Parts: sequence; structure tokens; C-alpha cells
Amino acid sequence: MGKEDLTDGLVTGLFFRTVDIPVNRESKMSSFRAFKKAMEKLQSGITMIVFPEGKISDDYPPQLHAFKNGPFRLAIEAGVPIVPVTSLNNWKLLWDTGTKYGSKPGVCHIYIHKPIETKHLTVDDADSLRDKVYRIMKEKFEEQISF
Repeated sequence: MGKEDLTDGLVTGLFFRTVDIPVNRESKMSSFRAFKKAMEKLQSGITMIVFPEGKISDDYPPQLHAFKNGPFRLAIEAGVPIVPVTSLNNWKLLWDTGTKYGSKPGVCHIYIHKPIETKHLTVDDADSLRDKVYRIMKEKFEEQISF
């Protein structure tokens, strides 16, 4: 899932029109349609990658922002596990403000956490699941941000 504006980009457009589920974040109807489409994909066995922050921050060094509930509710309703993935140093390599911190070659390190099962949860547990995943990722990210 990604913001609908990405379908307009020359490079990103092809990817986001064919693989991504576009969402107009200003429209509740668009969000609902994207949620339904995501549910159909999950139920058909397709794996999804979701960035639960719902934005790309300009903070330097980066900080993990609050997660939205949608991805966690979706996982619970579909009964699929969540596998948190923390990008540890991507920001050091891919940060590009056009000035001092341009993108550069290197190896991006990611940490794949243990899957979190959702089959025993209800939609009432979405907030606590969201908070649990946030804590897991924030702790791992903050271990790396200082070096």
C-alpha cells in the first residue's frame, strides 16, 4: 500500500500502478477500498509489505513515528502473522536532502524479527498489537541509530 500520488511519478508510476495498492489518504472511501483489496490479496495467499507509519519523515536523524492501526487490524482480520522488519542503517545510505547528506553506495542492514501470530486476537487487540510492534522496532532501531 502506498500513497496514490506515487502513481504519477515517472519511475515509481509503473511499479505503483501494477504492484501497489494506491491509497488517497484524504479519502475514507479510498482507504476503505484499499483495505478491502489488501484483505482479498492476503486471503488469496499474497504477502504484503506495509509501512505502518504512513509517511516518509524529513527528520534527521530519522525517528520512528506513530503507527497507524490499519495494518494491524488487517492482519488480525485476515488471521495472518506480522513479521516486523527494522531497517537499521538505510537512512545513512539513502538520505538525500540535495546538499550535505546525499545517497551513497553501501550495504543496507535490516533485522527481521520473529513473527507475531494474530489468529488468537480480535480487532479489539489492534491497538495493543500496534504498540507491541512499535516497541519491538523502536528498540532495535535505537540500538543502531547511535553508531
